[in-house]
Amino acid sequence: MIAIVASRADCASELIREHLLDVADWRAREDPARPDSEGGSTYHTLETETTSFELRTFEAWHLELEGVAEAFSEPDLVVFASRHSGETGPLLTAHFTGNFGPAEFGGEEGELAAAAPAAHKRLLENFREHAPDGYEVGMECTHHGPTSVGVPSLFAELGSDEAQWEDDAGARALARSVLDLEGGAHQERQVVAFGGGHYVPRPERVVRETPWAVGHIGADWCLEAMGALDPDVIRQAFEQSGAELAVIDGDRPELESVIEELGYRVVGETWLREVGDRDLELVERLESELGSVEEGLRFGEGEGEAFAVEPLPVELLETARPIDSEAVRGAVERHTVAFDTTENGSEIGERAAFAGANDREALLDDFVALLDREYEVERGSEDIRIRERAFDPEKAATLGVPEGPAFGKLASGEAVEVDGRTIEPEAVTSERVRELSYRA
Repeated sequence: MIAIVASRADCASELIREHLLDVADWRAREDPARPDSEGGSTYHTLETETTSFELRTFEAWHLELEGVAEAFSEPDLVVFASRHSGETGPLLTAHFTGNFGPAEFGGEEGELAAAAPAAHKRLLENFREHAPDGYEVGMECTHHGPTSVGVPSLFAELGSDEAQWEDDAGARALARSVLDLEGGAHQERQVVAFGGGHYVPRPERVVRETPWAVGHIGADWCLEAMGALDPDVIRQAFEQSGAELAVIDGDRPELESVIEELGYRVVGETWLREVGDRDLELVERLESELGSVEEGLRFGEGEGEAFAVEPLPVELLETARPIDSEAVRGAVERHTVAFDTTENGSEIGERAAFAGANDREALLDDFVALLDREYEVERGSEDIRIRERAFDPEKAATLGVPEGPAFGKLASGEAVEVDGRTIEPEAVTSERVRELSYRA
């Protein structure tokens, strides 16, 4: 069940509440056991095909509502429908709560609330779908209370000043976005983030462009508010986000050291994009065999938990690359589970993981087909033989052909006249035979 918190101290929250009630068929209920100021008296429930909602209204500001989950009927997620203040124009935004340092705006110092990365990712998708013209969609770092909600939570905010707090279109878009959340707010593919500004463009890209969600975010100013890095707070960021990985914006070797000492891993945006939705245990095994993504590991289309690392047919690859480099890379991606690269991932390396022997044979077949475009190809059991015919300047000189334009014509397959004689291209062509190994 998703609990929605509205606050009478927040005019935007009250407007969002009105639109929540207007866009769906809620059932009014009574809770005489709780004071009206603490979410009691009249409250509302809603059942949808995917989940259920409970909407309660409180007198206090959202950031003062510690333990608010207790007011609801066994919620899995708490959503605070709130206003956003800033100089950012019309904006729908979302973030998690807690304090990396002092508690200036609710909650406890050095405490982070349980985050809901999957729900946050879905909410931002909903914002992008429902945002009225002129509204931006964003996300923010972790920056205020409450810190003890009772279950995972997030703030869904309408901003950034009075014009938007009173805007029916913005409030209605936020209401629809919240009600489009689904009950399954849990996932295993999330990271925490550190560094950057308050509005976190890098984590926003990760959420928008990859399968990964982002939990707690400690922006530059959050880390500075801590003073000396507190390993306990850094640990909370991971634990309260359900994450094992972190991305860092900027150069922070001390923070990286603390994270690694805590048993977590720092990865880059490239790692998240390359890994995507692949099985993480398989990725770990591939990295142990072929090197990390940061070192050049790239993934192919091959599937299966079992794989064997074998050398790529480098001679064939290098000979086929000038014919069609895109086709060469496509063949490697198509027939491997993963492969190593050089030059920041742009050049294929020397080893690959194959799901089966047939995949390596299929890769060889594709390379041979590429070579067939330019050469006469004979395939043996251990290597292939390619025959290439090319213009031979020594033969041309022997036949009295002067260097210059005549050489160019013969090389391009045109006959030339020399002292009344016709010199055919075949007369100045030599054959070269090369043997290319399958193995490496």
